[in-house]
Amino acid sequence: MQPDKVVTAENVFTAEAGCDVTRPLAVAVKGGRVVAVAPRSEAEALAQGAPVEDWGDAFICPGFHDAHQHVFHAALFPSALATEYLGTSEQDCVAHMVAFAQTRPDDGSWLMGHGWRETAWGTLDMPTRYSLDRAFPDRPVAMYSGDAHTHWVNSAGLARLGITDETEPPAGGSFDRDAEGQLTGILREAAGMVNVAKVLSSFTTEELCGIYQSYFARLNAMGITSVCDMALSLIPGADGINPQVYETLLAEGKLSVRAHLFPTLSDEQSNLEELQARYTGDRLRAPGFKQFFDGVSSQHTAWCTEEYENARFAGDVGRPTLPPERMRALVLAAARRGHAVRIHTIGDAAVHEAIDIFAEARARYGDPAQGRNTMEHIEDIQPADIARLREAHVVASVQPPHVTIELEQPARDLGEWRARRMWPFAQMVREGVELALGTDAPVVPPTSMDVLYTAVTRRTPEGHEPAGGWYPEHCLTRAQALRAYSLGGAIAVGREAELGTLEVGKLADFAVWDTNLLTCADDQIQQARCLSCQLGA
Repeated sequence: MQPDKVVTAENVFTAEAGCDVTRPLAVAVKGGRVVAVAPRSEAEALAQGAPVEDWGDAFICPGFHDAHQHVFHAALFPSALATEYLGTSEQDCVAHMVAFAQTRPDDGSWLMGHGWRETAWGTLDMPTRYSLDRAFPDRPVAMYSGDAHTHWVNSAGLARLGITDETEPPAGGSFDRDAEGQLTGILREAAGMVNVAKVLSSFTTEELCGIYQSYFARLNAMGITSVCDMALSLIPGADGINPQVYETLLAEGKLSVRAHLFPTLSDEQSNLEELQARYTGDRLRAPGFKQFFDGVSSQHTAWCTEEYENARFAGDVGRPTLPPERMRALVLAAARRGHAVRIHTIGDAAVHEAIDIFAEARARYGDPAQGRNTMEHIEDIQPADIARLREAHVVASVQPPHVTIELEQPARDLGEWRARRMWPFAQMVREGVELALGTDAPVVPPTSMDVLYTAVTRRTPEGHEPAGGWYPEHCLTRAQALRAYSLGGAIAVGREAELGTLEVGKLADFAVWDTNLLTCADDQIQQARCLSCQLGA
């Protein structure tokens, strides 16, 4: 059988089990799938006259699968429709929004921003609506924090949203108030997510299709061929998944990644089941649900078993965003119908409880029909719970760049005793846990080489600190990281039989690099350039 083409190079990493090195190989492709893999010297014979795409000494590996993104927001903030800015202070961020406002029509539409972190400004004081009000007395402004769990809104924005001093926040969320009991403009967790979803609904499908297409081209340029688009809210209908955008791009032949959508889990499961009935092709799937069990440790909303090191009150251990019995009921109901669930779990109490729930779900109903039950982030985990992850058949979806967002924060909030056990990637692999790597963009940029660099060095992508890595005993090897960044994502969405490695029968999704990512010096990883990114079909 003559293939459509043969792709060959001196350094091919197939990512298959038991092979942690590159080999000189020729990969035959027909109909978008790998039909043969042979030594490079047999390329011409394998081709039988078909074109041979020879990449010489380049490095070829499976396309990367970012297992956790919030695509709408990751695509929005680098676009002209919104702005991304960390800033040096509250006033600096306000000044940036004033400059950004000059680029957007002054027609009463929202101004959207993302990226601020009060801890990066050298303070624990939260910004308030008053600073925004002075610059924008009439125009509504909404700004995501860098961790996407807290939102800063001005008075005009609160009025547009219908939020007053008497408004009750949704379950799992809260409004900050000052000493007089008045709203400060800070909306936390679900309170921010559900209201900012109202802001984002002001963009048209045409506008969104444009920014999604540009964003996916950006991912392709970094060797990313698949992505998981995760709900950004525990409130159904406010998850930011935007299926209509994917469907439009797919119909127009403009969807350049394999997209996997995870809407919010609720009592009503038809939101997922309707998507699954429609999405049966190779480019677009809806493998399961997403839910939130806690928040983030930097805001003391991650759910811990013991008090925060810098507790703000007696018994400060964070909190679950959903009561455990409610989460259990939701997950078991989904499991009964064969659906996979992915749960945001950051604190060790949330992690422990989620493992209990998933273990019960598997014991009662078996593995999901599509995809795998997965836990997202798993920043702090009790060492004994790592083996329980494996036993419950749970995938650990982790984001290496999170390790280095703020090196001092874990010890400051959780204490050194917990910091040293956080993000234990190497131990997870040793104990047989399946890892799926991603970024959580826009919390961190979707840069693929930052994922690989931080996974194998535990150093910051920008300044390469600390010199020896932050608790380097948790570093992954190159082969482990590359495999988790391709096959791991495929396992999480239940597509390991067709994605994640370069083996016969699988879709021919691969990236070509000018640098051998298995053998180059650590500091060369981020300079690697993607020469080609190809999806098989």
